[in-house]
Amino acid sequence: MEDYEDHKAEIEKISKHNEQLLAEFQQSLIDKQLSSQTIRKHMFNVDLYINDFLLYSDDELLEAKQGPLDITEFFGYWFIREAPSSSVTQMNESIVSLKKFYTFMYERGDIDKDILVYLKETIKEDKDEWISNMIDYDFPLM
Repeated sequence: MEDYEDHKAEIEKISKHNEQLLAEFQQSLIDKQLSSQTIRKHMFNVDLYINDFLLYSDDELLEAKQGPLDITEFFGYWFIREAPSSSVTQMNESIVSLKKFYTFMYERGDIDKDILVYLKETIKEDKDEWISNMIDYDFPLM
C-alpha cells in the first residue's frame, strides 16, 4: 500500500510540474505572437504527450525531460492506437508541437542539446514509417 501511495504522490508532483511547464510554454508561444488557435493546438498536443502518454507509459513515471527518448513508442504505436481522433494531419501537427516544446525545454536548460538533436533526427528518420503505420492500421470494429 505504501508503494501505491508513493507512486500516487509522485504522479501528483510531476502533474503539478507539468502544469507549470505547460503554462510557461504557452506564454512563450504567446510571446512569439502565434494565433490563439495555433497555441491551442500546440498545447493540446504537448499535454497529450506529457500527461497522457509519458506520465503513464509502461507503468513508469516519466518526466517531460525524458520524453524525447520515447518519441518512437509514442508516434509508432501509442498515438495510432490511443490518441483521440488520431490522423495523419494530427500526427504532423503533434510532431511540430513536440519539436517546438522540446526546443523550448532546451532553451530553458531542461534538456541537453544532444537530446534535442536525437528527437529531431528520430522524427526525420522515422516519420514516414509512423505515417505509413497510421495509414495501414486496421481499426477494429466496435
